[in-house]
Amino acid sequence: MATQLLCGGTIHTPANPDATAMAVADGMVVWVGYDDVGRRLHPDAEVIDLDGRFVGPGFVDSHVHLTATGLATTGLDLSQARSRSDFLARLRTHAQQLPADEVVWAHGWDESAWSGADAQDALPPTTAQIDDAVGPRPAYLIRVDEHSALVSTALRARVDGLSGLAGHSADGAVTAEAHHAVRAAARQALTPSVRTEARRRALDAMAELGVVSVHENGGPEIGGLDDFREVLATDTGIEVVGLWGEAVADVEHARNLLATTGAWGLAGDVFVDGSLGSHTAWLDQPYTDAPDTRGTAYLDADRVYAHLRALTELRRQGGFHVIGDAAMATVTGALARLADEVGTPAVAACAHRVEHAEMVTDAQREVLARCGVIAVMQPAFDARWGGPGQLYEQRLGTPRYSTLNDFAALAKAGVALAFSSDSPVTPVSPWATVGAAVGHHRSASAVSARAAYGACTRGGWRAAGRNDGLTGVLVPGAPASYAVFDVDRLVVAGSDDKVQRWSTDPRSRVPALPDVSPGAAAPTCVRTVHRDTILYDSGALGSAAGTA
Repeated sequence: MATQLLCGGTIHTPANPDATAMAVADGMVVWVGYDDVGRRLHPDAEVIDLDGRFVGPGFVDSHVHLTATGLATTGLDLSQARSRSDFLARLRTHAQQLPADEVVWAHGWDESAWSGADAQDALPPTTAQIDDAVGPRPAYLIRVDEHSALVSTALRARVDGLSGLAGHSADGAVTAEAHHAVRAAARQALTPSVRTEARRRALDAMAELGVVSVHENGGPEIGGLDDFREVLATDTGIEVVGLWGEAVADVEHARNLLATTGAWGLAGDVFVDGSLGSHTAWLDQPYTDAPDTRGTAYLDADRVYAHLRALTELRRQGGFHVIGDAAMATVTGALARLADEVGTPAVAACAHRVEHAEMVTDAQREVLARCGVIAVMQPAFDARWGGPGQLYEQRLGTPRYSTLNDFAALAKAGVALAFSSDSPVTPVSPWATVGAAVGHHRSASAVSARAAYGACTRGGWRAAGRNDGLTGVLVPGAPASYAVFDVDRLVVAGSDDKVQRWSTDPRSRVPALPDVSPGAAAPTCVRTVHRDTILYDSGALGSAAGTA
């Protein structure tokens, strides 16, 4: 491939915070610096005029569900429903437009934001009310956190023995095993072509946002093995890292499962617990708004330890979905036990990971850091549910809710961070993710824009075992995986006033980033490139502007 020289913009690189140009050849960055020097060094290069645009490493979304993300773009979006009656009205209108035997797919409802003149309007609808709205159609209506769903009678009838499964409710949302069973029944109604189109739609939309890689979190309770294999075989240019969410008992079990699935690691959604929204996150103390429960424990300490032990012996990545404080205590206890037995370096070499990590104590942060564990977190969760009066406070009360998603404390303890959307739980929106991490509702828990951007780029590659010092940054010798953005304003800012005072000083030599403060215009991607492949091109850059 001929050398390309991108000139006349802002290149986000640790090699030179004032760089305006970058040369790329054979899928690699070969040089960064200034326009005039670049033209002299690469006189035969194809020149791309950036016209003042920002160029940064391509984004990595470290926790997604691709098929579900694509399906969510065509199903009924209930995220805007604000009451039971509003929910049912939207559902009825949507169902009337479908054939009588077609499964009604809906997603995104969140009763924590509902209200109404009637107290019942703040509660999810009953099975009878859902049946009245959809008629004889099977209906699968998943909550925003994807850990529970409302289900019509017609879909319930497709699951043998449903009433005997853990998490079953005859008249409310199903959770745990019952939810996994109805989700599988709903998915069986989807043809391979529908799944294929959903995934491609999701990946194309991500490329338009500057995403070059995603970590697919599959598992037997999520989409099943066929769907996972289909995801890994999908080729749109975006690099898909596959994580399979199934606990193993020993080395042989792990080796066979890795071979069968083709997964990079047995990590991601290996469920230790569920979610706060569905009252299934495993807590030390009861829920404030559901004092009869402390959530659901899917794995006990021995099974968590066995999984970690097997993956560590194989020097492969393991990890867990862990949200509640009791779940985190179980995971960190197993990590500490394993490190004592085999040595901390052996554990850290595997780059094990924990997804979500919303409730973590100081002592647990120390264990995660010492064992080299990567925390894959979702800043959009705090933006949506973290403030006063929001879902976390409803579920946990004060003061428990105020310490959730403490990005700064984890980073200060030495825990590596990778940020993600958990799409379709929250939308893939990388710059909004950076903004949410900087704008945490509790300023002491926020991180700088530089740290947040790193967690959305280099941090994602590190969470997939790429910790070579090159992947995820734009320096000579690094893969040319980058995105070009139209931006209104570039700033150098920290996560609080104290940091901001020194970091805005040009002498700090900190590369500038797009403004992600509240009210700032979001950057618009105009081109996304992963190595030699253009994943997205808006046409704004046009053709080559000539040669140097």
